[in-house]
Amino acid sequence: MGSGGARRTAVAMAALGSLTAAALAGCGSSAGDGADARGSGPGDKAGRASATADPTRIPDVGDRYQRLVPKDSRQVVAVYGDGPDSADATVVLYTKQGSAWHRDRSWAAHNGTKGWTADHRENDKRSPVGVFTLTDAGGVLPDPDTGKGLPYTRSASFAAPRWWEKSYWHDFDYVIAIDYNRVKGTPPNDPTRPRGASKGGGIWLHMDHGSGTSACVSLPKPGMEYLLRALDPDAQPVVVMGDKARLKA
Repeated sequence: MGSGGARRTAVAMAALGSLTAAALAGCGSSAGDGADARGSGPGDKAGRASATADPTRIPDVGDRYQRLVPKDSRQVVAVYGDGPDSADATVVLYTKQGSAWHRDRSWAAHNGTKGWTADHRENDKRSPVGVFTLTDAGGVLPDPDTGKGLPYTRSASFAAPRWWEKSYWHDFDYVIAIDYNRVKGTPPNDPTRPRGASKGGGIWLHMDHGSGTSACVSLPKPGMEYLLRALDPDAQPVVVMGDKARLKA
């Protein structure tokens, strides 16, 4: 957690059990309050070329969404979807040094099985397009970070139901809450939906099972571990997510 407060790590494995059903249902069915950021993810060459053209801008993100990135933010997780109806994406972590954005690391990823939407609804199977803050994390496994990472809640209540296919069982070993229709400063599986249930919720970055999600963004375990170690509340991290065309708008 940032220097302003004590780090939260809830180790009691059953403490959030009552929140599980609503939160896990939301993870597959909600999306975001913000701006677009979709695309087939710029490759390394494309990312470097964009950065060279104007290092003060997030590569392949148009004015509409550039303006939604807080001026004080020094970490951006960009999710570039392959297309508006595609479940394939690339996740890139950018860090700001001075006035310039630098590409830190990237991973192949997945988003909602039906693609993206700027008007996410419960159970539409599309990920929300937008710019959202990242403030809270958690999961079944212990926090891999021991420094100033996001507040982390560890609980068995994050575990995927065992009636799901076995390939999905470890999806929520690590999760980072995307602040869409949720209360910041609460565990990722808090079911509160300030904008109402119809707008969905429980949109997370979480572990990948090799295919599309209900609405979340999934990436490999090493990627989740890296983000959990790298993201710093003092850097005001945000996620910019959506399909390429919208992202460049």
